[in-house]
Amino acid sequence: MTSGLWELVLKGIWVTVQLLVLSALLAGAVSFVVGIARVHRLWIVRFLAGFYTEVFRGTSALIMIFWVFFVLPIAFGWQLVPLWAGTLALGLTYGAYGSEIVRGALNSVDKAQVEGGIALSFTPWQRLRLILLPQAVPEMIPPFSNLLIELLKGTALVSVMGMGDLTFSGNLVRLALQESAEIYTYILLIYFVIAFLLTRLMRGLEKKLKAGVGEVPEKGVSQGELHRPETTGVGGGAV
Repeated sequence: MTSGLWELVLKGIWVTVQLLVLSALLAGAVSFVVGIARVHRLWIVRFLAGFYTEVFRGTSALIMIFWVFFVLPIAFGWQLVPLWAGTLALGLTYGAYGSEIVRGALNSVDKAQVEGGIALSFTPWQRLRLILLPQAVPEMIPPFSNLLIELLKGTALVSVMGMGDLTFSGNLVRLALQESAEIYTYILLIYFVIAFLLTRLMRGLEKKLKAGVGEVPEKGVSQGELHRPETTGVGGGAV
């Protein structure tokens, strides 16, 4: 390829990285807010959070991108640029999946410890901040790592808006050179390299968080089996 075409691909990589970071931040925020709401003591909060989760898990991310970019301006008069439209659609969609990771991790914390917090007169916020999250967050990292990789691959969907991401740029190069096999092989390798770097980053974060709660990931042992508490209590994990 010529230097001009490589420059086009590099610009596509930069757009993909921007979209990935922004949508991951939005999805992470949504995951924690909705996931915590899923275990709230008030049924109406749990219902609304569950409704959001089911709606966004049950709809196509591609159609959501179309809706945000094409329908939202007609319905409400809000025209978003492709980057923000893609960020909003992907962040809300993958945030719904992430909320289930947060909910499951919070519910996995030993109920006896929650009861201990109640006995110490901790407020719901104190129980969440001092007891639940410090133990639950390390358990969220492996599934969040998988979700982040899925989000990376999902960024390719924004090419339908004409956004110059990696997939869109690669397609332009393919049309210019008429060499599908070579160009798409390059694109696959670039996605793989980005995914590999993200995986290594998340593994490092997992080790750091595990060390912070006195756990060290071991080979051949699943994360859920490490230092699993043996005492179980009777009581809810609602916050």
